[in-house]
Amino acid sequence: QELTTVKSQDPRVHNEGSWNSYVDYKIFLHTNSKAFTAKTSCVRRRYREFVWLRRELQRNAGLVPVPELPGKAAFFLGNADEFIERRRLGLQRFLQR
Repeated sequence: QELTTVKSQDPRVHNEGSWNSYVDYKIFLHTNSKAFTAKTSCVRRRYREFVWLRRELQRNAGLVPVPELPGKAAFFLGNADEFIERRRLGLQRFLQR
């Protein structure tokens, strides 16, 4: 039985305290599928790259619904660590669907 696991992990804030700060997430993939030559893969991706991916999936999905992404916030409201973790969990749900 083929199995693929994708996880969002290890959020990192870059340029913290500046106007161009951003967070990226480690995206880890593990599979035993014969369709993949590499059985494990790990990359870091920003939220805007998930937005791009979702837009591309929508463009090509036809009638298949594409899952929603967690909301975007221009500024962290409340506790930044809590916001980052909520977003990470939302990205995890997106990847699993």
